[in-house]
Amino acid sequence: MTRRDAFPAGQQDAATLAGSPATETAALEGERLLRSLQGMWCTSCALAIEHRLGRLPGVSRAGVDYLSATLLVEGAPAAVAPERIAAAVGRLGYRLCDLESAPDARQRLDAESRALAGRLLAAAVFGMWTMLASLLIYAGALPEARLDRVLAWVSGAFALPVVTLAAWPFYRAAWRTLRAGRPGMDALVSLGVIGALLVSVWLLWRGAAEVYFDTAVMLVLLLLAGRWVETLVRYRGLHALEGLAPLPERVHRVRDAGEHGKAEERVPAAEVGAGERIRVATGETLALDGELLDAEARLDLALLTGESRPRTLTRGARLSAGCRNLGAPFTLRVSAGVGARRLDGLYRQVQALQAGKGELRRLAERFAAWLAPAAVALALVTVVVLLLAGVAPEEAAVRALSVLVVACPCAVGLAVPLASLAGTARALEAGVAFRDPAALELAGRVHAVAFDKTGTLTRGALRLAALRPSSGVAEHELLALASRAEWGSEHPLGLAIRAAAAEAGIAPGQAPAAISEHPGRGRETREADGTSLRIGAPDWLVGQDAEPARREAGPPWATEVAVARDGQWLGTLWLEDDPEPGAAATLAGLRDQGLMLAMISGDRPALVRRLGRRLGLAPEACFGGRSPEAKRHLVAALPGPVLYVGDGINDAPALAASTVGVATAEASAGARDAAAIQLLGRGVQGVPAAIAIARATRRVMRQNLVLSALYNVLALGLAAWMVIPPQVAVLAMVASSLSVVGNAARLGLAHPDAGKAPQSRLG
Repeated sequence: MTRRDAFPAGQQDAATLAGSPATETAALEGERLLRSLQGMWCTSCALAIEHRLGRLPGVSRAGVDYLSATLLVEGAPAAVAPERIAAAVGRLGYRLCDLESAPDARQRLDAESRALAGRLLAAAVFGMWTMLASLLIYAGALPEARLDRVLAWVSGAFALPVVTLAAWPFYRAAWRTLRAGRPGMDALVSLGVIGALLVSVWLLWRGAAEVYFDTAVMLVLLLLAGRWVETLVRYRGLHALEGLAPLPERVHRVRDAGEHGKAEERVPAAEVGAGERIRVATGETLALDGELLDAEARLDLALLTGESRPRTLTRGARLSAGCRNLGAPFTLRVSAGVGARRLDGLYRQVQALQAGKGELRRLAERFAAWLAPAAVALALVTVVVLLLAGVAPEEAAVRALSVLVVACPCAVGLAVPLASLAGTARALEAGVAFRDPAALELAGRVHAVAFDKTGTLTRGALRLAALRPSSGVAEHELLALASRAEWGSEHPLGLAIRAAAAEAGIAPGQAPAAISEHPGRGRETREADGTSLRIGAPDWLVGQDAEPARREAGPPWATEVAVARDGQWLGTLWLEDDPEPGAAATLAGLRDQGLMLAMISGDRPALVRRLGRRLGLAPEACFGGRSPEAKRHLVAALPGPVLYVGDGINDAPALAASTVGVATAEASAGARDAAAIQLLGRGVQGVPAAIAIARATRRVMRQNLVLSALYNVLALGLAAWMVIPPQVAVLAMVASSLSVVGNAARLGLAHPDAGKAPQSRLG
């Protein structure tokens, strides 16, 4: 159990804050370019583009993910200008394009799959006859040696379409990566195929019949088959991402028609901009984000959050695309059009995650980078040493060919990206969106988990428990002014006050002239006539020269909120909240895993401790009355790595100071921006899922990395020091790649720990 002395007051958190992935991401938001790339053939292309872009002046970081065809470049504004980056990748033979939507990515994958299927079919049809001819030669089935040589020429003739048409993408990618100064797998594959052809032609010229055209064919055929498996894996990851945006393409736009009232027209959703109004029919899914203009709406949020029970929201509520209308038709004022919706942001976040680089992925790519030149050097050394040792030139050439074939770093290049993609897809299915590449690795190493209280461990759907106006102020007036002060607020307190006002028939009216947020204290609004309204913690209002005639006590379990106008105390409201269903079980499960737990809140200490008892937390693990700065220091003092879960703008400093920040489904925009992980399902049940999936993903990453590295080191050594037929080298290389793919595919299976998370319909 967490102890108070686990939070040394003097511990500094500057290093933690500076090194936070979320802080780094937020700091570079205005200096990053996220785009899609076309023309890549494999991970070597991605590494070559990274290498070239990383050397451009002003570029601080470049990341390319082959599986999602996404490019992420960060640096000075002029350095990451789209036209500059497009020119740089264009010189290598690739094309920069706008960030793909899920449907666009599916069309691209379909086109790639059709082209790949054609090449694979050609390789299989012609390669079959090459294999058959080689088999007859090896088996000695023909009575005359002259017929063996004829079959050898036949084998070469049937191999010609395979090593030209089917293998052309390998040669093109090899040339591009060589131009970029970063040759990789395709260069080795090309050398292996060309080497097998040259050795075979040389043997035929010398009158031998045991040629290796079948080795070249096997290399091309099996690598094309491996590409096919990769395409299936990419389809699975895309399927999870597509679940973020299964939205209607057309909406009912509402416009004023003068004396004829209002007119509706059905238009493409992409033509509707912010500020316009749309009508959402019964049973229709929201295509755009916006603000509810009607008194209330009954919505199914399962697509977005995984909630099984519908929710009723009141006028002024912020609605996100993906919700489904279960009640009467309602009108929505659009706040975000196509491309700027919350789901669009989540889609871009996941794409940026794939383009970013975690610790293990960078390690794998460094290993793959030196493997290609090392293999070529080892092949040359093998030839020289064997010739000096008196080995026949034919055998020396075949041994060097085996070294080139067996060294193809397919498994190394796929080891971490495949695990990352599979883990990300699995997390989306469990209602967890990882926004930062490092978070997927760091979340599996956390030692402590800290939670905010209101809206995180509690329902956040507060209700008005009591209302005490000052002398001369009516209850209806106090509620109306409190609702006015909370105009547009996303905080649970503000939502509850506005909901109570709506039930009392109080209209929200037009937006105030100015709104000021004071995280952890309250907010202030100013009207056009200069009137100032303040709402927030009573002590904060007293500090703003708003002194009540006398302080009245409310329910001890409720949160107290005071209202003042132009320095005059108007009254106090008390709102109560209940623990989020499943929160106690979630905390118990985390505690059973040996994690240190804490609850840190700006609410009254007595109220925080009372909730802690209901959730099974010891009093010394409950910290109340903490400002946003104090929250940050407490989170930084926890023994790390630390995971912090919050929902409000006052949680942003703590989210940034934590090793991994988690924003709940109902979190404010500020909290979401500061968090590296976002929960898509209501409550905190997704936290164990995030940790479990991150642990499993990191474990698979390490396994894949170790397996692929061991394979290449052992295979290179064996190929250099003993006779390994090139055909066997091809099979061993492909088997290593398939083992990595199969190991990563295990992440797609239901994880027992992750199963405790609320299942959303994402993917």
